[in-house]
Amino acid sequence: MAPIVLVHGIAKEQHSADDLEDEWLPRLAGGVRNAGHPALADRLWPPRPDIGRLARMAFYGNRFLSPDQQGTDTGLSGQQLHLADEIALEWLTNALDSTRPKDAGNARIELQALQGGGADAQGFGHVVGRVVDALDHLPWLSQAGLAGLARVNSTLGQVVRYLTEPDLRAYAIDQVRQLLDADTRVIVSHSLGSVVAYEAIRTCQQPIPLLITLGSPLGLSVVNRRLQHPPAFPSCLARWVNLADRDDIVAARPHLTAVFGTNRPPTARFDSTYTVDNGARPHCANFYLTKTTIGAAIADVMNPNLADNAGPPMGVSD
Repeated sequence: MAPIVLVHGIAKEQHSADDLEDEWLPRLAGGVRNAGHPALADRLWPPRPDIGRLARMAFYGNRFLSPDQQGTDTGLSGQQLHLADEIALEWLTNALDSTRPKDAGNARIELQALQGGGADAQGFGHVVGRVVDALDHLPWLSQAGLAGLARVNSTLGQVVRYLTEPDLRAYAIDQVRQLLDADTRVIVSHSLGSVVAYEAIRTCQQPIPLLITLGSPLGLSVVNRRLQHPPAFPSCLARWVNLADRDDIVAARPHLTAVFGTNRPPTARFDSTYTVDNGARPHCANFYLTKTTIGAAIADVMNPNLADNAGPPMGVSD
């Protein structure tokens, strides 16, 4: 298997492992090069037939397609729709702290409207779908390519289905586990893929030198309350680096240590205060992958004959 395992996020049902590798690897190589490790970057991209790829994609997006259909199956049960509203509410609440005035302002207006409509003890309003409808009014969604209620429902639907459908969840986790072996040095995961990656290694016995989570929803209480095991630092993991754009409402809580720092081995390192700037597309995987923080962390754990010795120290500014 490859030393680097990649785990994609939502809305990849029309893709495959191969084309996602072709999309991610040039950016990942760019992040490594930006961090001062050109030799390792050259090994990452373009692929060399004599050594094969250093990274492989764990792909589970196809499970969100219905057989013989071209689109995503978004049919959710009543309970699943309530969970979609819970997630949407956390996203709206995160948007209040956005540095973008329109996102923060619209979120405040929508939350006030929901409260005015009669909130119950469990959340805002008793009409299923009201919070999802409100979420569709954020400019952030257009910049993330998720504007339009159908797309919002599809996006939330994939998160909800992963959390509530055991067979789908087991399949996604297994796609990661199949790629893990003694050669594994790094897992790089984005969005929902960070939840899949975390759950795949939560009870893993083999050592994993580095987990990188990007734009992760693990900080959402509605997500971490529904993990298969209580949140804790994976015992097999030597280092965890979590990156979040300040305006990525999916991952607006970069400080995961309070929730996931439990049982961390004394020698393990948990870097979960890093924030980065992805510009106009705060949740974009490609923008996360080019950051020097990621490149430096990967070079630190790769075999010395694959990485350069020189490179800038880890930092929080990219």
